[in-house]
Amino acid sequence: MTIRDRVLLLVTGLLAAYQIAVGIDGLATLPIFAYTIAFGVLLVAALLLLLLGFDVLDSPLVVIVSTVIPLSLSLGLVWEQVPAYRSVYLAFVIAGFLAVLATRLRPPRSRLPVLVLAIVHGIAGLTIFLLPILLGLLGQARPAFSLVGVGGALIGAGGLLLALLKAGRPLLSRQTILRLFPGLLCLMTTAFVAGFALR
Repeated sequence: MTIRDRVLLLVTGLLAAYQIAVGIDGLATLPIFAYTIAFGVLLVAALLLLLLGFDVLDSPLVVIVSTVIPLSLSLGLVWEQVPAYRSVYLAFVIAGFLAVLATRLRPPRSRLPVLVLAIVHGIAGLTIFLLPILLGLLGQARPAFSLVGVGGALIGAGGLLLALLKAGRPLLSRQTILRLFPGLLCLMTTAFVAGFALR
């Protein structure tokens, strides 16, 4: 891990901590809870990478823990912006997380864990990506809120690269992915924080 990587991870951690402390004031209880969990996991992930290096990404728990970020962020967005679907989406988040947990705690014997992960991350990722952009286009939020959607696209790209690497079918070499990962993490967090601040 280079000095540049460490600086990017430190900035990521500081931005996540800022968002927890300042960026979610004045919201309803469940969105505050959901955003706190999402940015809290992001903060812990950045710190673990800083302290333990890239080897921490090899842990089987990474897939389970990383599922929390898109599920929590998307739940907060849906709860705030689409009240009619609150209960349905909350049920999806709970069921999706339990499904990922159940399929990842046992040694994989089929493609079911990958399929479950793809469905859960796909729905949560598309929600984070599309909802802020649609709200900006419809005039229900400031155009800058679309930055949250940009962050969603970046988290999706990073997640896809890591998932394919762990599945043994990487799009890029491991070295390239690890070189890109701190920058992706920092850009993603910056986009989230800016989007929430400017909405």
